[in-house]
This record gives sequence, C-alpha cells and structure tokens, in this order.
Amino acid sequence: MKKIVVLVSGGGTNLQALIDAQHRGEIPNGEITCVISSKEGAYALERASKAGIASRVLARKSYDSAAAYTDALLSALQEEQADLIVLAGFMTILDEKIIRCYENRIVNVHPSLIPAFCGEGFYGLRVHEYALERGVKVSGATVHFVNEIADGGPIIMQQPVAVERTDTPEILQKRIMEQAEWKILPKVVQLFCDDRIEVADGKAYILD
Repeated sequence: MKKIVVLVSGGGTNLQALIDAQHRGEIPNGEITCVISSKEGAYALERASKAGIASRVLARKSYDSAAAYTDALLSALQEEQADLIVLAGFMTILDEKIIRCYENRIVNVHPSLIPAFCGEGFYGLRVHEYALERGVKVSGATVHFVNEIADGGPIIMQQPVAVERTDTPEILQKRIMEQAEWKILPKVVQLFCDDRIEVADGKAYILD
C-alpha cells in the first residue's frame, strides 16, 4: 500500500476529488496518509479532517528563507514516508532538492493542455484568461510529473474540454475542474499506485 501525501494551499477541490475516489475504492493500492498545507486555515485542512486524514501546516511565512522551508518540507515528507506526493493547488514552488529526492514521484495537475498556457506565471484564473484571450476552441487539464522546470515534467495524462463562446474565466475554470481535473488526477494516482506508469527518455507511458 503506497502512502500518498497531498500538498495544498487553498480550498482543496482536487484533494476532495482524491478523497472521494479513495472512498469509492478506486485507489486500492494507495492511501492518502497526510495533507500538508502551506497556509494556516486553508479549507483543504477541513476536508482532510472530515475524511479522518492527518494534516500538517508548514506556513511559508514562518520560515526565514526558502532553504529553511525546503528543509522543513523535506523532513515532513520523509517522516510521513511518502511514496507519492500530489500537488493539489500547492502555491509554493518546490526546490530542486525535494524534486531530486522524489524523482518521478511528484505529480501536479495543471488547468490547460500543456504545453499551452503553462510555466511560470500561469496559474489559477490566469490560465483561463489567456486561453480565452487567444480564442482557443479546446482547453483542458494535464497531470504531469514535476521536474525542475515549471510545468515541464513528463506528461502522464491529458483531458480536453470544449471552450464555449460565452465562457468567462470562472465558467471555463469550473468546467475544466469538473470534466478534467477531478477525473484524471485520481486516475493517475491510481495508476501510479498500481505501478503502471513508466518514464523513459523524458516521456511517461501508461502500462497495460
């Protein structure tokens, strides 16, 4: 049974999708054992509490430097014996030190079809604002492994979502969450825990 640690900063809707999938028995070889928040009072912590999942708060502002925060987070992950780390709206960039320790064991969900509208500065509603400004007909979500490049790790799974003429950033964000993020993130976590994801030559492949 693989131990899954979820990193959050806000409301935790993707965390809830994982909790719901776990309750439905869709992640038989994994268990969410801890939720770590970078902010005190994040609603994601309440979601964890309601689900009976342990949680920690490592507030970035409580540490004097990025290096000190990295060391504290790395220590927490090691104490929790994390097999898989899921970034679910975690608003702090992970240091290379953590990424190297957990190579191809950290996944992130991004609200676009990478490589479109991704990288530094593309987060939250900004992604959807740019997509609508560009006039794309299809957007969606991507789950990828995390490496040293923002949104640059191997792509594991993508789900397209149609863009409507009357969409606002908020409407498109909600549709992508419901039709893509909340579906493919739990699926990728299941596949990882089933040992069905392989990385070769910088690309991720799903094994039969």
